[in-house]
Amino acid sequence: MSKTPEVLISEVGPRDGLQSVKATMPTADKLRWIDALVAAGLREIEVGSFVPAKLLPQMADVVDVVCHALRHDGLTVMALVPNRRGAEAALAAGVHKITLPVSASEAHSLANVRRTREQMVDELREVNALRRDTAPGVAMEVGLSTAFGCTLQGTVDEDDVIRLAVACVEAGVDEVGLSDTTGMANPAQVRRLFRRLRAEIGERAGAAHMHNTRGLGLANCLAAFDADVRTFDASLGGLGGCPYAPGASGNVVTEDLVFMFEAMGVPTGIDLSQLIAARQPLQAGLPGEPVYGMTPEAGLPKGWNPA
Repeated sequence: MSKTPEVLISEVGPRDGLQSVKATMPTADKLRWIDALVAAGLREIEVGSFVPAKLLPQMADVVDVVCHALRHDGLTVMALVPNRRGAEAALAAGVHKITLPVSASEAHSLANVRRTREQMVDELREVNALRRDTAPGVAMEVGLSTAFGCTLQGTVDEDDVIRLAVACVEAGVDEVGLSDTTGMANPAQVRRLFRRLRAEIGERAGAAHMHNTRGLGLANCLAAFDADVRTFDASLGGLGGCPYAPGASGNVVTEDLVFMFEAMGVPTGIDLSQLIAARQPLQAGLPGEPVYGMTPEAGLPKGWNPA
């Protein structure tokens, strides 16, 4: 009998991954990819973002993708929305969870959403009011971008991060996580900041979204786990980054993250063999696009006995 999952791996490749590549994956391939991820045991997938197609043509089919993903029982279908208009469209499509891009760095906030941090908190209040009135069962979260440093601004003050997290909660957000958008974090920093976050907002402290830009993605996830984080964003094949943060490459590879936790005896509820097989529809839909991952390259160890 499989053990109850102890951590939730939230797959962000169909949104964070695809928005960062030049090619547009055909809708049929996206749907096959999502089906393969669900078959592997993923229970939460960020399937797209509700942004204007002229800005991100990769997301032009997001409504069709959401409708398909909703057919899977037990799957939390999540989408990114940058503002109230995007939230209206996402809620109308029937998503289970919305996430909004709030940045701890003022420079990144202006580059990414063309709003200040304070303006984004105001946007959160508007979206929360919309949710409360039209879809109160939908969850709402924020992953604070550039929480550990910014390639545009440089150092991001930890006190600013915590103050912004508190402001997000006061605006009505269910959870606030921390994102290493530019891959600048180190394990000591991750452990310290997540502990501060939990001390301030308690159970509303959310997911760790780490990048492997400098090779510390898994180490930072483990540090977050030590700080009682139990939800982790990851992208199959390591696809992704942020188009408005120079050098923001390398999402944590889902396959490697699952291997690490399962090898430690921490159940994820994900079948690694099927997860690795889910790379096939990804690569079919993006021929020639590089994918990464040490575990798929090396294979599973002899006598592999997952959690």
